[in-house]
Amino acid sequence: MSSSPSPSARVGRLAVVAVGLCWLAVLFDGLDMFIYGSVLPHMLAEKALGLTPDKAGDLGSYATFGMLVGALTAGTVADRIGRRKLMVACVALFSLASALCATAGSVAVFGLGRTLAGIGLGGLLPTAISMVSDYAPRGRGALTIGMLMTAHHAGGILSAYVALWVVEPLGWRAAFWFCVLPLLFVPVLVRFLPESLSFLVAKGRTDQARALAGRYEVELPAAPAEKQAAGDRWNALANLFRGGEWTQTLLYWLASFGGLLLVYGVATWLPTLMRSEGYNLGSALTFVVLFNLGGIVGMLVAGRASDRFGAPRISAIWFALTAAGVFLLSVHMPPALTFTVVFLTGVFLNSAQTMIYATVSIGSRPENRATAVGWTSGMGRFGAVFGPWLGGQLLAANNGDWGFTAFALAGLSSMVFIGIAALRGSKRTASTGSGQELVGAH
Repeated sequence: MSSSPSPSARVGRLAVVAVGLCWLAVLFDGLDMFIYGSVLPHMLAEKALGLTPDKAGDLGSYATFGMLVGALTAGTVADRIGRRKLMVACVALFSLASALCATAGSVAVFGLGRTLAGIGLGGLLPTAISMVSDYAPRGRGALTIGMLMTAHHAGGILSAYVALWVVEPLGWRAAFWFCVLPLLFVPVLVRFLPESLSFLVAKGRTDQARALAGRYEVELPAAPAEKQAAGDRWNALANLFRGGEWTQTLLYWLASFGGLLLVYGVATWLPTLMRSEGYNLGSALTFVVLFNLGGIVGMLVAGRASDRFGAPRISAIWFALTAAGVFLLSVHMPPALTFTVVFLTGVFLNSAQTMIYATVSIGSRPENRATAVGWTSGMGRFGAVFGPWLGGQLLAANNGDWGFTAFALAGLSSMVFIGIAALRGSKRTASTGSGQELVGAH
């Protein structure tokens, strides 16, 4: 292990390059994720591809099902071939899939495009989180992950403006052609994105990792205590359940299920639900902007608070506040108050889920980190699949207000699960005397 550099050296050039490139990749991820919800009111209004609310909910679930597949496989694949290669492949996949959506002549082809895009989107996010965790300054892991996730919401804001400025004059297909542009970013990733240091160390490529760490003035991760047997792809997953870890793992999975049901249900249906409340398309898209601006603020605030008080505790409080905000959206309020509630809901909702990832990532061994984050995200994707479908069914039955109530209940359930996990984590920390550097480690 290399000698510890000074605090300023810990934020070296490699950290800036790696986090910056990951930030841009996640920006495109957010654009592709939110673009469907942003153009959906327009597609429903003109009955594009024969779309109805229940079919639209199904299409939203196709994308999140693809994200489930991508997230479940990303950790295992990244731990085997490297996070750099997987990130490049994911960006290329969801960009090309957007071209399929743009040229689709039927709901089936459009659904195939969204499913393929979802695989790329689901694989990218946990891989990027694992990548930046390698380069985060000591004691600032949750904050660094929060900064990365601001890109996801910046992409959501961009999607609203694409829908506002591109769809009206050129049609909904132009929005998906716009989402093909990240393909131009692939050569940049290939050229400049470094490989994960913990991946190199875990694979025994210590000399290469040491040279890279020395050149860019970052710490070299410790070698894993035990090397996984060659070809044992399930060993990393089994480690999540060994030594009494299974209870904590299941609690995080359940919390992630409710959190992602809430995140993707709201992301898919917020503009349409607000339009059903009497707002015009421009105002409905303003809610998307405010929601994602809140998400950016929330990531920065939650990251700093989690580094100080523990990610599980902050996540539980944030989920409780989210449930209150989502429920209030079903109540008719003056426009200014509605705008405020949407912004605050964005502050708490998005960062509550991300702090679950932060807890798992920071508390995992380097060689097992991508698998732990990927499976936590992946199991939560079952909720992400269910959320858009549920919103579509409620809207088709003219029960849009119940959509907000259902999403609020999902937030309360996540608060309970992550709260129990926080209490268990506190007891284990007290009994083992573990340091604060593992925020809420399980």
